[in-house]
Amino acid sequence: MFSRKRGGPKHVRATDAAPSEALKQSLAAGDEPPPPDHGPWDASHAPDDVQRLDLGSLQIPAVDGVEVRVQANPDGAVEQIVLVDGESALQLGVFAAPRSEGIWDEVRAEISGAMTSDGVAPREIDGPYGIELAARVNTPDGPADVRFVGIDGPRWMVRALYQGAAAADPSREGRLGEVLSGLVVVRDNEARPVREALPLRLPKEMTDQAQQEQAEQEQAGPPTNGSRPV
Repeated sequence: MFSRKRGGPKHVRATDAAPSEALKQSLAAGDEPPPPDHGPWDASHAPDDVQRLDLGSLQIPAVDGVEVRVQANPDGAVEQIVLVDGESALQLGVFAAPRSEGIWDEVRAEISGAMTSDGVAPREIDGPYGIELAARVNTPDGPADVRFVGIDGPRWMVRALYQGAAAADPSREGRLGEVLSGLVVVRDNEARPVREALPLRLPKEMTDQAQQEQAEQEQAGPPTNGSRPV
């Protein structure tokens, strides 16, 4: 399922951590870092036998029960990805990063500072990918729990934002956590500024379908009962 609109949502900027000792040694030896034993995967290490939704720089594994909501502009460029499973949601973003070091520590500090300026008291917690940032924030619908997770990869960083039950209690990540650990990042070879959002696009068949539906709506014209189309 996806929606189309003009203008995109603002992204929290991303920045991260110093390399691990193993990564330091590997880089010092002039070698690539060793492949991970779990995702999010770089495309060079991703398993082949998994069905995924291909959004360009990010491929999302198909997990039963998880709804994928993709917001794109009329040209098919993806502006927001949100996964929903029951009372929990997971918003995803993927950004350019240096080859030799992570950026999540710096990003996390900036997010924490912005929250503190808004009167929110964020706290750092340990998670399967390292230090996470959790907080209870005010929304138009009342207080809500959020939890930021950052994962550094070779020249990229995935920023995941849990909301709802999975934000308040990490043990309730369930299928959303399964999707996160199965993501695949396809980093192009272009030199990009650190933190720049990597390009995301709808699959061609979805873009063609959306354009066809829009053309049919324009041909049909406005309703004859006097009401405006929604």
